[in-house]
Amino acid sequence: MEQCCCKTKIRSEEELKSLTHRLSRIEGQVRGLKDMLQRDAYCPDILVQVSAVSAALNSFSKELLASHIHTCVADGIRQGDDAVVDELVGVLQKLMK
Repeated sequence: MEQCCCKTKIRSEEELKSLTHRLSRIEGQVRGLKDMLQRDAYCPDILVQVSAVSAALNSFSKELLASHIHTCVADGIRQGDDAVVDELVGVLQKLMK
């Protein structure tokens, strides 16, 4: 996975709490999947839970993307940094694969 090593984002306490809470719930869902597998749960039941995890990850991504656009991208545009738009387009292309 490609990671940026030089940019950071200071998040508000509220945003950090919200995103962390979402990830904790997703982590619990993934552990539940593992438990279902180990308990020999029926395949369709596991697949339904996989779908729920996917939806939860999509919701996390939407929240994070909205925050990024409202803060980092908007600030960059206001400062005349067109590169933030190119970066956003690249991220959207990766998300839409």
